[in-house]
Amino acid sequence: MAESLNGLSRDLRQRLRDLDGRAERLSPLDIHARMDAIRDLAVRDGLGGLEDLARCSAQLALLPGCRVAMAECLSHVGDALAADSPGQREAVLAAVAIRLH
Repeated sequence: MAESLNGLSRDLRQRLRDLDGRAERLSPLDIHARMDAIRDLAVRDGLGGLEDLARCSAQLALLPGCRVAMAECLSHVGDALAADSPGQREAVLAAVAIRLH
């Protein structure tokens, strides 16, 4: 289980770095699609907090001012992925997702 979470974290970190590095050049629809792909990954791996945060972020990407909101969401996801345990990771993601709703 820990190995799959480590692999998941690496994949998510790579996707987040890619999105963060290219967000200024991507259209809102591209950002939405990338966040939706992250949401799909979270659903598949049972990470409810990340699923909620990615869904919210994907919706924010379609609104005016999305660059600021997306940067904030990506920062929180990065913080969660740096957590020491899966429980802490889910707690951070769930708290952020709840706050954004």
